[in-house]
Amino acid sequence: MSDSRPSVLFVCVHNAGRSQMAAAFLTHLSEGRVEVRSAGSVPADAVNPAAVEAMAEVGVDMSAGTPRILTTQAVEASDVVITMGCGDTCPVFPGKTYLDWNLDDPAGRGVEAVRPIRDEIRRRVHDLLDHLGDRARP
Repeated sequence: MSDSRPSVLFVCVHNAGRSQMAAAFLTHLSEGRVEVRSAGSVPADAVNPAAVEAMAEVGVDMSAGTPRILTTQAVEASDVVITMGCGDTCPVFPGKTYLDWNLDDPAGRGVEAVRPIRDEIRRRVHDLLDHLGDRARP
């Protein structure tokens, strides 16, 4: 039986902040109805601790997150690819939906600076769920 869930890939450079927060929100808000991936063109060694703290404040645990390298296979396996500052490093395949979310990079910032980025990501993930429709809603 094939998986009929929509699949989304979030991509940023380091896969340590924005894409991790977006993936955590989508996983949390869709309650498993969306297959979620995240990756980076040049992954960091660890997820941004300020991003982890900011997400914990709103009840989303991403402390076990690990930055991953962007692969062609991850793009091919996704229906929607959302880039966040990775530029032209993301491979493009026909039949995929590509969105670019222009968001501030939380790298090197404290939790106070990460909160507005987190809140904007949450708003965009809610909009994405509306776009994905009934298959993505709990």
